[in-house]
Amino acid sequence: MYQILVADAISEDGLQPLLDFKNGQLIIKKVTDPDVELDKVDALLVRSATQVTNDLLEKMPQLKIIARAGVGVDNIDVTAATKRGIIVVNAPDGNTISTAEHTFAMMASLMRNIPQAHQSVKNLEWRRNDFIGTELYGKMLGILGMGRIGSELAKRAKVFGMSVHVYDPFLTKERANKLGVESSSLDEVLELADIITVHTPLTPQTKGLINEDTLAKTKKGVYFLNCARGGIIDEDALAKFLGNGHVAGAAIDVFVTEPPGEHQLFKFDNVIVTPHLGASTKEAQLNVATQVAKEVRTYFEDKPVSNSINLPAMSRDIFEKIRPFHHLSTKIGLILSQCIKEGIDELSITYSGTVSDLETSYLTKALLAGFFKNRIDVHVNEVNALLTAKERGITIGEKISTNSFGYANAISVTAKGEKQHYSIRGTYIDHYGPRIVYLNDFNIDFHPEGNLLYIQHMDRPGVIGRVGKILGDNEVNIATMQVGRKQVGGEAIMVLSFDKPLDDESLTSLTSLDDIVSLNRIRIN
Repeated sequence: MYQILVADAISEDGLQPLLDFKNGQLIIKKVTDPDVELDKVDALLVRSATQVTNDLLEKMPQLKIIARAGVGVDNIDVTAATKRGIIVVNAPDGNTISTAEHTFAMMASLMRNIPQAHQSVKNLEWRRNDFIGTELYGKMLGILGMGRIGSELAKRAKVFGMSVHVYDPFLTKERANKLGVESSSLDEVLELADIITVHTPLTPQTKGLINEDTLAKTKKGVYFLNCARGGIIDEDALAKFLGNGHVAGAAIDVFVTEPPGEHQLFKFDNVIVTPHLGASTKEAQLNVATQVAKEVRTYFEDKPVSNSINLPAMSRDIFEKIRPFHHLSTKIGLILSQCIKEGIDELSITYSGTVSDLETSYLTKALLAGFFKNRIDVHVNEVNALLTAKERGITIGEKISTNSFGYANAISVTAKGEKQHYSIRGTYIDHYGPRIVYLNDFNIDFHPEGNLLYIQHMDRPGVIGRVGKILGDNEVNIATMQVGRKQVGGEAIMVLSFDKPLDDESLTSLTSLDDIVSLNRIRIN
């Protein structure tokens, strides 16, 4: 009989799959209750209140699975859970419809001044001429990020007679056509859209995506919405453009700091705000509860779970053998994702040497998880990686080869998009760790970790020196540098690592150098 502890307030209707589970005993109590026998608990269900720390996990030696009834897992020490072989699952799509509907409701309310008119009437006023609105029909909606929520929002906008232009560098033409949206560049969306809404994950690349520079490219009278993550829109920049009248209005559900306190955006009558209500519907709360309850039951029935966000439980011996190659695969995926700047149609992976004796399908999923990490607005893991690739029309090829290119083991990957083609090879060396030894026909050797800059250039005297001078002038310290070339005077590459991310000013200066072909900032974390 499995002991299942429900530590936070979770919909009882949503727990029905576990209430009906004959091999499970449901305990609804807080982890701090003195009569809870933590050492006998097999499964833990939480929302955001319970902090699942390493100290708590030490008191729960029998724990096999943690289920978060929601998306975020900030309150769970996933690393500590993984080390103990504990699966962590969440409910990544339980609030998709809820958030899409809230965004649409915010958009309609913003355009028709509904909150302002509501408050005016309750103040015993009747100011009809002060609240003349704007129709959604015929307007162009710009969606930044075409994940699940963006896709649902696009469906609703089209029903209202809006045209939908999407900026998502990883959206393929085939999927855009299937969704009935126009795939556009960021500048095109900024310049043409009447209303712009953000639906990307919050990453170093998307933080401040809407800033003073991008706001300046928008048409006068544009409206903005953020029901995704606080920080995607620079709040100071938005306030400035609201103040000068360039932005006609904004609807904000999320903030950098929550609760935001006395916020500068609150002084604008054309800004409407809500307290992070995107997922706050009865249906969404029921959905996330049901989803994680089913996941726990599925796990105890020895079936594969769908939404694990860490490594699945495995024996310590198998885990120790596969762990270094899991790290290598994930890093290869991260590098690929940041170097190929378009959607891909095909991903071919070849395993050779000692790594080919392991569970390579699991490593393929780890590589895909790394590849999708900063591309889409849902968490991708080893369990749902193949399904995610299939949903996006990506063909995955996996094979074993006897050619290990002089290494004890090698993982070689080729990604193909409509315009770009990218190849990478990595190996794991005892006492040295993961290494990248081949990039797009260039032999090289570097450690895939931290803040990297990948430069393609012509092999000319002084290029490396000029790069170093610019970085030195900008007080950027180079931690390591690796170079590679095909022939003297021909194409060459260098990979530099830094103690902190390279700033935009330095990148712009480097781009202006003669003989520089391309630059890619890469973050491996």
